[in-house]
Amino acid sequence: MKGKWASGIPPRNFTWVIMDRLAMSERPGGFAPNHRKVRRQEEIIWLQVQGFNRVVSLLPSSHNLQAYEEKSLASVHYPLPGAGDVRGVLMEIFRDVHGRIGAGERVLVHQEELGDRVSGVVAGYLLWSERLPTGPQAITVVEHLTGHPMGPSGRELVAASEQLVPVSGPAGRSTTPPA
Repeated sequence: MKGKWASGIPPRNFTWVIMDRLAMSERPGGFAPNHRKVRRQEEIIWLQVQGFNRVVSLLPSSHNLQAYEEKSLASVHYPLPGAGDVRGVLMEIFRDVHGRIGAGERVLVHQEELGDRVSGVVAGYLLWSERLPTGPQAITVVEHLTGHPMGPSGRELVAASEQLVPVSGPAGRSTTPPA
């Protein structure tokens, strides 16, 4: 590959959340009806050129994981359930992301499109990691970053994140629902 395509193209709706550490975007290659293999390859190349060490997929399916493996880009799959208790999955995601960015790695979190669910997970992480003190502040920051209001499904993920023990330990929050 030569010229400008040698460095790939950024995934659609790519947004830095924590500059040079944590970003979010639409699934590389686009969402289902618009997914293109060539575009996916170009976007994975761009992620590698930009120094990304890990991709966190929140998709319900394992789409793209083989493509990441073929390009030697580490990835992890946390299928985010559409209903039920999501706190266990959120805690796994938050611990993984926190450990990676704490080690100086660059992490991209994506779902099919940059919508409420991925925005809710990222806002929840900002709250859980104590980078922001309240759920409403985390929601506002992510809404500002994406340029879109967060809907009910994203806000539910932030509310679930508020119930998790924060990174520094139990300081009034617990992993059990209120009685």
